[in-house]
Amino acid sequence: MKAVIPAAGKGTRLAGLTLERPKAMVPVHDKPCLEHIINALSQAGIKEIIIITGHLSECIESYFKDGSAWGVQITYVRQDMEGKYGTGYAVHLTADLVGDSPFLMTYGDVLVPFENYSGIVERYRERPVDALIGVNWVEDPYKGAAVYVDEEGKVVKIIEKPPKGTAGTHWNNAGVIIFSPVVFEYTAQLTPSERGEYELTEAIQRMHGDRREIHAYFLQGYWRDIGTPADLQAAGEMLRQKHK
Repeated sequence: MKAVIPAAGKGTRLAGLTLERPKAMVPVHDKPCLEHIINALSQAGIKEIIIITGHLSECIESYFKDGSAWGVQITYVRQDMEGKYGTGYAVHLTADLVGDSPFLMTYGDVLVPFENYSGIVERYRERPVDALIGVNWVEDPYKGAAVYVDEEGKVVKIIEKPPKGTAGTHWNNAGVIIFSPVVFEYTAQLTPSERGEYELTEAIQRMHGDRREIHAYFLQGYWRDIGTPADLQAAGEMLRQKHK
């Protein structure tokens, strides 16, 4: 199974840390965030990786090159940062490279143990669905996307960045999802959201509206993004403790 990593973001909330590097290349503990992700994918046996670059693309492409130094094969797709923007459009750009097979999408600013990658792939192979969404428990998913799951583990709704205190669920879209290629039918139909972005969550909602099968996969262990300086500091401390 191939992995797709959206890594085009500027990371505006990280201020000066992303003036000379994309968000995914901000150091966490001892190496760039994206390098931790690639290492984890490799450990999980996922060796073909497609990275979507955008802001300061060359920084990522010159660092990882073809991926052979990490034991993987990397292909790059560039997202025009002056054109369509958002995770939905970023994923759509990989359609030709992904082809007719399911793929694992994992955000370039989210850290999880490699066991979650191997676990979600194993679960998907046991029961293929149109989308298997990795979710993690948070106090309030207002900074991410609230995921509503029924008693059978099916996803019934997903809301991008709900107002604080309004979600009514603790499950957050962890940014680790396996899609069947049918998702590209829906990313092709996207229009800009209120934020002006082509949202992947909107594609998932449209899939749900068409009664596509969407299930949740409950992640184990740590989950960290690096969206803010405080998040970055917490992620670094977590990895320092982990590698003691």
